[in-house]
Parts: sequence; C-alpha cells; structure tokens
Amino acid sequence: MDFAIRSDNPEKYRGDCIVVGVFESRKLTEAARVLDEAGKGHLGRIVDQGDMDGRANTTLLLHGISGIDSKRVLLIGLGKEEEFGEKVFLDVVRTIFKALQPTGVKDVGLYLTELTVKGRDVAWNVLQTVILAEESAYRFDRLKSKPEGRQPSLAKVDIGITDTSTAAAVETALQQGLAIAHGMKVTKDLGNLAPNICTPSYLAGQAEEMARTFNLKFSVLEEKDMEELGMGALLAVARGSHQPAKLIVLEYHGGKDSEKPVALVGKGVTFDAGGISLKPAAEMDEMKYDMGGAASVFGTLTAVAELKLPINVIGVIPTTENLPGGNATKPGDVVTSLSGQTIEILNTDAEGRLILCDALAYTERYDPEVVVDIATLTGACVVALGHVVSGVMGNDEPLVQELLQAGEQTYDRAWHLPLFDEYQEQLKSNFADTANIGSRWGGAITAACFLSRFTKKFRWAHLDIAGTAWKSGKEKGATGRPVPLLTQFLISRANKH
Repeated sequence: MDFAIRSDNPEKYRGDCIVVGVFESRKLTEAARVLDEAGKGHLGRIVDQGDMDGRANTTLLLHGISGIDSKRVLLIGLGKEEEFGEKVFLDVVRTIFKALQPTGVKDVGLYLTELTVKGRDVAWNVLQTVILAEESAYRFDRLKSKPEGRQPSLAKVDIGITDTSTAAAVETALQQGLAIAHGMKVTKDLGNLAPNICTPSYLAGQAEEMARTFNLKFSVLEEKDMEELGMGALLAVARGSHQPAKLIVLEYHGGKDSEKPVALVGKGVTFDAGGISLKPAAEMDEMKYDMGGAASVFGTLTAVAELKLPINVIGVIPTTENLPGGNATKPGDVVTSLSGQTIEILNTDAEGRLILCDALAYTERYDPEVVVDIATLTGACVVALGHVVSGVMGNDEPLVQELLQAGEQTYDRAWHLPLFDEYQEQLKSNFADTANIGSRWGGAITAACFLSRFTKKFRWAHLDIAGTAWKSGKEKGATGRPVPLLTQFLISRANKH
C-alpha cells in the first residue's frame, strides 16, 4: 500500500473516496464543513435528517455529490467530542478501513489526523493511521490452495493535513509507521506459519536471508557448538525433538563502532507441546506462537534496518521445539547451564526460561549496553494482565521506564510487575542451584526471577508477551506486538545520540 501526505484543502481532493468526520452532536469536523460548503450544504442536510448522527464507529457512504470532486464521501461517526481520546481514534480508523474493504475504492483521502486526540499530536495520529491501514490489508493465505474472499482493492492512502508547520514531523511519523508496519508483518507471517514449516532451521534460513537483504551480520550455533560451550539448559529442551536446535545471532551496526549494542533476546520455541509435562490438547495448536518473542526480534530488526537508525542492535534468538519423546528431558532432571548454574527441571513445560537463560548468558560476550528479552513466557501473565498489555520486569528501573514509555508512545502498552527478592524464595531446590518453577502464585514474576539469576552482569528487562503476541478464536492470528514498542524504544535511544 502506498501513502502520501497532502497539504491541500479537502475540496481539492480528487480520488475514489474522501473520509471526513461527524461528532455525536451532529457537528461536522472542519474538513467535513469545507466539503459541505463545496457541496452546497449536502452533508449538513444528511446530518440534519438523522441519516448520520455521529455515534462512534457508524459510517455512511455517499456517491456523486455535486460540487465535490471525489467520487465518494465516507462519513464516519466520532462519538462525543469531549470523549475523543486514543481508543476512540484508533477504533474509528479501524472502522474506516473495514468499511472500505467491500467497496471498489482504490485510493482514499483521510482528513481526520488533525483532529485533537487527548494527549497526542498529529504525528501520533499519522503513525497510528499508517499502522492500522497496513493491518487492515494484512492477509495470511499463503498456505491455502486458493485465497478466500474478496481481496482488498485499496492501494493508496492520502493523509490530509492543513497545518504545514507539522509537515516535517508528519513525514517522519509516516516513515516510522511504515517501518513498524513492515516489521509487524514479518512478525505476523512467522507466527502464523504452520509449525511443520516454521522450524528452528527455517528461522535460521530466514535470518540468513534477512542478513543479505539488510546487510546484517549473521551467525548460528548448532547443537554441537552448544554442547562445546555448555548450554545444557537450552539443549535439555531440544532433547525430545528430531528438529535440531539453533542459536541465531543477527547484528545490525548503524551506530559508531565504539557504541555498545542494545541486545534483543527472543524466545523461539517453534512448537511447545510441553515436553513430558504434556499440555492439554485443547488449543495446543496455538503453541506454534511460542516463538512470538523470536518473531518480534525479526520484525524489530526489519523496522530498524528500514529506518537506518544510528544505533547498534544485536538480535539473539534461541530456537527449538519442545516435544515429548524417549530422549526427552524428565521432571526431576538436573542440567548445567552456560553460566555454570545447575537447574532442577521440575516442569518441562517451563521451557522458555531454560532456553533464554543460556541465550542471556551467551549475550554477555557482546558487552551490551542493555539487554531486553521478549518471550511468550507464562500463562500467569495472561491471567494477571489479560490480552491488553504486556508484562515488564527487570533489574534496572530506568530501562524498565524506557520500555514503558515506548509502549505508551505507540499504544503498544506494557505494565510494570514487581521483581522483589521475596519471590526468589520459591525457586529454591534441594538438589540444584535453582528450580525452574516456583509455586502457582505469581508465576509471571517467579519466571522473571529465574531469568534474573542469569543477568547479573548487565542491565536487563524482560517482556512477557504471552497475552499480547496472538489472538485466539475467530480472529486467531499473530498480532505483530511488541514490534511497535521495541522499535520506538530503539528510535528514542537512537535520537539521544
């Protein structure tokens, strides 16, 4: 999809459709008022007759209005003007693109981004519009013999602004929105692939291809390399699978050689049956999404490379399947991690922290400025926070605050959970340095507590995205989160240099 910024007045737009808004008081927005004047009061009469009362997310598509050059006018209800905030704006934009899907509209002019959204500026409105436009066009039908349903015809979105003083900020927001949307697509495509296709070897191949495309440095550790290094925790998870585990590293060098990199460590369990601690059959197919952290690293690096950010970023992706089998790790087994710490594996379904602890220890060799791991780690986080926000914890408060702020900035929000020492008590083991699970209480926190034992040599934060990386039910599919949060986090860091 193509995007452009238009700085002319709405009555000059000539295209398939122009979109303007109506508040619930039946008040026309400024762009709608200008169109109404050009159309000799046609829009006002429709509103006065009650055909469009401005209730949020209602639409009315009009054709061939005399005096208006656009072939169609889409009126969108904005709700109460005093309540027009972030969520309402985002819902309205989603509604617009949904309403356009069954039409033959190929190009559309949106004149909504200059509306006042509480706490936001025009640049934010533009960035979100771009992301949502691309999201509306997203389809994952590559595994079907024939595409289902009507394919969207919309090919171009013109975003109208009248205040030219915001032009530079708006253009920057447009480019950032496009990069984030492209990164989200990469993340969604990887997540939505069937697990017999998206294996650890497939991810390694994708990483190598990505390295060629964006001139990144690529390397991969095979199982024999991990054995030599002593990655007993990661290898313990892989023992039940015939698919070989991989540890993938992608390096983006956009900053000075002297600048320490930001490391992103993404959990890449391409299918998680739970191992010997077998999961229930219901919805087990969704465990193909257990590599959402890894997929988000791919997506974030895509966005960073497209934006050519002046920053150094290392992506570390431990990837394996977690399956039962005659050689699979058993509850009660004790393994030695790369850090030298021994781990009693009480539950083989708590595998993400096992592959992450070795990957985090491996990341030390890159002397990172900060490390952020991203993982679909615990159902407990979903119980605590639902599917609205991701959980964030860490050993460095300023870093945690950076991530929270990036999430607020992009509306890809996270919530700070505690990481108090008292939770560490649950991980005591009679037979090893640590157990891989605690009790059922505070499971998202004790999982992070486990990881914290392997992050003492650097500033670290942990994102639990188990509730936000994918949707279930009728809308089943990867969401592309937290690519917006992570990309904004890196944009903000790059801007500080």
